[in-house]
Amino acid sequence: MLPQIQDTVWAFDCEWVPDPDAGRKLYNLPSDLPDAAVVQEMWKRGGATEEDPYPFLKTILCRVVSIAVVQRRVKDGKRSVSLLWLPRDPSDPSQTDESKIVGTFLEAIGRHHPQLVGFNSQASDLRVLVQRAVVKGNAVPDFFRRPGKPWDGMPDYLARSNQNAWNVDLMELVSGWGSRGAVSLHELAVLSNIPGKFQSEGHQVALLWLAGQWKAIVDYNCCDAVTTYLLWLRLAYITGQLTKEQYEDEQEEVRQVLMDEAERSHGGWAEAYLEEWDRLELGA
Repeated sequence: MLPQIQDTVWAFDCEWVPDPDAGRKLYNLPSDLPDAAVVQEMWKRGGATEEDPYPFLKTILCRVVSIAVVQRRVKDGKRSVSLLWLPRDPSDPSQTDESKIVGTFLEAIGRHHPQLVGFNSQASDLRVLVQRAVVKGNAVPDFFRRPGKPWDGMPDYLARSNQNAWNVDLMELVSGWGSRGAVSLHELAVLSNIPGKFQSEGHQVALLWLAGQWKAIVDYNCCDAVTTYLLWLRLAYITGQLTKEQYEDEQEEVRQVLMDEAERSHGGWAEAYLEEWDRLELGA
């Protein structure tokens, strides 16, 4: 069920919002129309209703605003776990440029060849990155390079298969076929005693972006990346790739990463995540 674990694993999550520039171009809206008004018009044309005022838009109509990764590396028999994110400094306008975020991430994948782990990454996260790379003109040849033969060991991140060893989509692995079997990240996480969407929901990212609250978006993104990683660890355990002792040790490593981040940022999202994790486990 779960592909063999590679030496470098990146459990990742992306956040994107309606792109006002796309709205202005596609709908011939005035160039001086404020971003908030453009986004409202995009939602309206996307089927907004009173019950669902923030409908999901096609990913090509959205801009990537944040990417977070939990990195697991095994080198010379030693394992390390770290948390990475883009933009590193959300207060720096040069780092929040979409082309910079997308290009940096895809270039890093092509350079380091990690095993990607996501939730709906086959149909969503990785696709929006590719689409926006096209829109922004990001030349990332190492990412797009494909193996001459499927068995030669070279990563192929865009191969359409739920057995793709380089882009492990947890949602596809556990959901099966048909809408009745589909699960959300929040559902699978919370029922597994792992924090899900305990502070914000996806549609709020656009509202945070319009309000200029980049750091809150990055924090939310990091939460989802950690949750994705913890779910991947759980699958690695139940499929026999980790023993119970190894699974517990690796969970403790994640706790240490969160404690370090909480100390660095004086509490914040990491401390709240740890508190929610403890609450869920104690209530099990």
